Amino acid sequence: MEQKKRCFAVLTGGGDCPGLNAVIRAVVKTFLQNDCIVYGVINGFNGLVNDNLKLMDYESISGILPRGGTILGTTNRDNPFKFAIEDADGNITYHDMRDKVVENLKKYDIEALVVIGGDGSLNIGAQLSRECDVKVVGVPKTIDNDLPCTERTFGFDTAMAMATEAVDRLHTTAESHHRVMALEVMGRYAGWIALHSGIAGGADVILLPEIPYKIDSVIAKINQRKAAGKNFSIIVVAEGAKPEGGEMSVARMVKGSFEPIRLGGAGEKLVREIEELTGIESRCTVLGYLQRGGSPTAFDRVLSTRYGVAAAEACLRGEYNVMVSLYHDQIVTVYIQRAASQPRQVPVDSEIIRTGRQIGICFGD
Repeated sequence: MEQKKRCFAVLTGGGDCPGLNAVIRAVVKTFLQNDCIVYGVINGFNGLVNDNLKLMDYESISGILPRGGTILGTTNRDNPFKFAIEDADGNITYHDMRDKVVENLKKYDIEALVVIGGDGSLNIGAQLSRECDVKVVGVPKTIDNDLPCTERTFGFDTAMAMATEAVDRLHTTAESHHRVMALEVMGRYAGWIALHSGIAGGADVILLPEIPYKIDSVIAKINQRKAAGKNFSIIVVAEGAKPEGGEMSVARMVKGSFEPIRLGGAGEKLVREIEELTGIESRCTVLGYLQRGGSPTAFDRVLSTRYGVAAAEACLRGEYNVMVSLYHDQIVTVYIQRAASQPRQVPVDSEIIRTGRQIGICFGD
């Protein structure tokens, strides 16, 4: 009698991120290599609620390694525990659809689910594991690099490289026009992208959520450079940066999203204040979604592939309710609930902050 094949599923949740397709490819290939069936869930948790799954084979993942985005689609609004349903009149009500998720997983005889996502998606995965007995393995995805229990999330290296290139390009304009040029980058409540791209790009000032800034300190750095014959300055601003005693800049609120608060405007607010107080022409560039799109770097392709293989291997050996993690350059597993806790911020006393200070970077404090 032929032995029944084991069956698994993989989904991508939250915002897009360079390396998602590389993870999908590695997950699918590993399962197929081990004679398993694997389904791709279309559009994240929405596909689990609405029974939208696709049988994956080698052809379905051919050529996707260098591609940005996700071939499975994603959404950062569909939480099965609070699922938005719109009626004919356009009214939206929220429903608990966990039973539908469990029903559809059983329908396809899916043993476990690989959830590729950030803190929102991983929290949903942890809740499914805890409350619905769904077997889950998480993969840490975010350009912000702010997930706890891992040294690096995939997508961060690509976002950092894009931000660094932008800093390099702004240098020439700033120097030619004798301006203060600020670059606002993503990162939410953590300053990893701003810190790394600022150091890599030779920024004069880096403003992070972890270190509330004094405008007087920023202006003092600009004036110090001017006195030394440098008639321009480069500032990298994390979107979550805030003045001492002030609040973060909120661009808008998105109802029903994993992340309802959308930060934005910190850079524009800063340059307006600098120009008013100094008279120096100051401009802000918001890098925005360019950080999340495009082909992943070689580093992110390798890390994503390692994560994908490790996630599938955890499923194959029956190690569930965990997230794969990078620790001392080895891929390990950690309890998924721990991985979906508070965001990992830049330690203000870390070696990399000290490095920045030693080469003269102002952090606004």
